[in-house]
Amino acid sequence: MSDYIAPVRDTHFVIHETLEAQNMETPGYDELDRDFTHDVLNAAARIAKEVFAPLNRIGDQAGCRLDNGVVRTPPGFANAIAELRSGGWFGLEGSAEYGGQEMPCLLGIAAGEYFASANMSLSMYNGLTQGAIKTIESHGTEEQKRAYLPKLNAGSWFATMNLTEPHCGTDLGLLKSAATPLGNGNYSISGEKIFISSGDHDLSENIVHLLLAKIPGGPEGSRGISLFIVPKFQISGDGSLGSRNGISVSRIESKMGIKGNATCALRYEDSIGQLLGEEHGGLRAMFTMMNAARLHVGLQGYAVAEAAYQSAAAYAGDRLQGRAISGAKYPRLPADPIIVHPDVRRNLLDQKSFVEGARALALWCATLIDREMRGGDRRSAGLVSLLTPVIKGFLTDKGFETAVAAQQVFGGHGYIEDLDASQRVRDARITMIYEGANGVQALDLVGRKLAANGGESVGILVEKMKNFAESGSGESWYRDEVLAPLANAACDLECAAAWLAEESSNDPDSCLAGSYDFMHLAGYACTGFMWAKMARAAANALSDGRMDEMFLRAKIITGRHYMSRHLPATRLHLRRIQMGGKNIMALPDDAFQAQL
Repeated sequence: MSDYIAPVRDTHFVIHETLEAQNMETPGYDELDRDFTHDVLNAAARIAKEVFAPLNRIGDQAGCRLDNGVVRTPPGFANAIAELRSGGWFGLEGSAEYGGQEMPCLLGIAAGEYFASANMSLSMYNGLTQGAIKTIESHGTEEQKRAYLPKLNAGSWFATMNLTEPHCGTDLGLLKSAATPLGNGNYSISGEKIFISSGDHDLSENIVHLLLAKIPGGPEGSRGISLFIVPKFQISGDGSLGSRNGISVSRIESKMGIKGNATCALRYEDSIGQLLGEEHGGLRAMFTMMNAARLHVGLQGYAVAEAAYQSAAAYAGDRLQGRAISGAKYPRLPADPIIVHPDVRRNLLDQKSFVEGARALALWCATLIDREMRGGDRRSAGLVSLLTPVIKGFLTDKGFETAVAAQQVFGGHGYIEDLDASQRVRDARITMIYEGANGVQALDLVGRKLAANGGESVGILVEKMKNFAESGSGESWYRDEVLAPLANAACDLECAAAWLAEESSNDPDSCLAGSYDFMHLAGYACTGFMWAKMARAAANALSDGRMDEMFLRAKIITGRHYMSRHLPATRLHLRRIQMGGKNIMALPDDAFQAQL
């Protein structure tokens, strides 16, 4: 088992060399000088390595337990959270007016990766709290903001998201939880929620549940859903904690992975809550939290993959097996390390090229979020909306695939629990499921996001890619091996979007049959766009004699690998999309069952 080391140098390269964030006109970015960014990243890296990572295996083995109605987290988790709290990490992006530090989303994403890589289960307690902060900031009353945000930003209170019920997940219009007005601005909440990450624990003074429920007499279906703030402990007029609310833990789910996080079934019985946002406007308000959570889950996808890749690369450099086909590379050893073998190197380079490309894509999206939230940029808002399902769906699909590929490097040792390879696979698997399963993300992308504003956002995205590809600058290898593949991918993305737009009115089933392929096509194209930017930045830095030469040359080689071996997948997905859904929809429902 290798020690996790946060990729600070790579993050710094993306922020300052590739994206050149310090030169952006986004409000607050003028403070992002290299020294400041480096200090923040190093501080997060230290906590990830020294505090979070040592508890990763402990959390997996010990799990959480229900003790007299209270969930107990694994040993050491409380001390780790205390260190996060003392460092002000909970309020990193929060408004200064309510105790936050108002740092850009860009730094929040960068630091969040390190924490999730080191210990995904532990990092989740903080992750959902960040989404709640954004939701209350956006939709809460001034009284609610002053009551909850300072405590959430300080990390003394945590938060959860309560959507799913035993009989409904994606189709929230079916939910049964009820909120009865009490006439004093409060509501009595009753119902049952399941799969609630961080649903109960012993890590904070209070837990603030953001819960969807229906007010009796409201519209049917999803139009009748409202959002409520329901704290574990009620809050007195002076801000102190009062009696415990009517919330109980029915069980802790027994899961495949993320065992250090308490995934709970919660029962609400005459719990006291407050309306958050407008009556019957719950979905619109909750989407603020859901979109933040989906981006965070996309981050988890490549964060776990990064940790898995680091372990695999270290193992490949140590494990002795056979000799290189071209002759012994380490003749003084009884055998060569397996990293000399072409297929192992191919596997590792696949992992490396995904993780580094995914990191750049997530950080680029963070700059768009900052431009939207800090500068009110409408075009950036449209791109964020378009990219959110791509980042959630594509990065978690490929993140899990990368964790499995890393496990393969270990051979039989990757299948047993002595090392961390199997835990990475088990932890990564949930990212494809929660916060909206990836099939739902694809449907949302094609069914809603693609056509928004007349397809403006996908047009902007394609234009950005084409303009970059047509710049034609750089050496011949860059034009032929990087820009030309990017231009092809941009054309595939444009063709797919146009085909789906036309088919959506002619045959909706055929259109949506290609939604998953479109999500992946867009993911490959966007990651290729980032690799084109990174390869150019690395070549420029190498020419100028800046940064470490080995790092820069490795960046270029890795980029060329992605563009030649992975980016051509856009053509495959385009062809699949254009096949339509004739065969998919033709098979009778009962024919999917075993024919005995």
